[in-house]
Amino acid sequence: MMIVPVAADSMGVRSMATLVLSDKVFFIDPSAALGPLRYGLPPSKEEEEMLALSFKRIIDVAKHTEVFFITHYHYDHHPHPSLEDVYEKLFSDKLIVSIDYRNLHASGKTRGKAFHDLASEFAKEIIFVEDSELKFGRTAIHTKTVWHGEVGSKVGKVLMLFFSHGKQTYLFGSDAQNLYDPEAREWFEEKNPEVATVDGYPTIFVGWRFSAKKFEESKKLLLETVRKTQLKTLIFEHHLLRDANYRKKISEFFEILEVKTAAEYLGAENLFLEAWRKKIHRGEIKPDVKAFDREINLRIRELIK
Repeated sequence: MMIVPVAADSMGVRSMATLVLSDKVFFIDPSAALGPLRYGLPPSKEEEEMLALSFKRIIDVAKHTEVFFITHYHYDHHPHPSLEDVYEKLFSDKLIVSIDYRNLHASGKTRGKAFHDLASEFAKEIIFVEDSELKFGRTAIHTKTVWHGEVGSKVGKVLMLFFSHGKQTYLFGSDAQNLYDPEAREWFEEKNPEVATVDGYPTIFVGWRFSAKKFEESKKLLLETVRKTQLKTLIFEHHLLRDANYRKKISEFFEILEVKTAAEYLGAENLFLEAWRKKIHRGEIKPDVKAFDREINLRIRELIK
């Protein structure tokens, strides 16, 4: 079993798009988006360019994909319904496994139904799951529905995924934000993965939308959970990486295990375009987006050839 990040916040866009190569080719959350405002600024032209390149990469990788997973209905995890051509290119004659929108909050129901209605025009089949188990050859996939952050979150619930193939194990945490939901941590400990992708806490909002106390509590609880498992590699991604000072704020994790971003897991440098937005607008840094894209594409091709 092989884990291949395809698009991510460490790769210039809001995304957790991840490929899992096993008995079949599985693609988790094949989408990307940009933050409309950060530091009071709109996306830079480099971000816009990276978004277009990321969708091209997602579509290219989808040609190899047999099964898609949609963990929730935010547009950085599933394509916006205005992108009908993207739906056709991604999902034609493919199996989609998605969280059941009918049991979500109002926004999740609306977005989920829009996704289902459009994807149904192209997909071979759409399966709804919550706390379920699926089997594809020797690959078992368990799913768990948890809160998007703390219990009772206004943005609803997400689907965590656990893949096992022989002795190889991988857990995809989706937008569980430091696994703040106790059920998310309990499930993580129960599944005891070797490699995991975890959405970090949105530290950029600490002191504004979230309290420092809640962040410290979530970090302490996640550290305790990780220590109880065999976890060897933690791919920390997404909300956390919108904070340019993220390493300092989670330094304790680097002391106990291997911690990487999705870009680093591929062996590439990070491209924190949203976190760098202010500096890019000021002209202080000028990222070479095309060169980064070429490197990522090359590394992905080497893995899935």
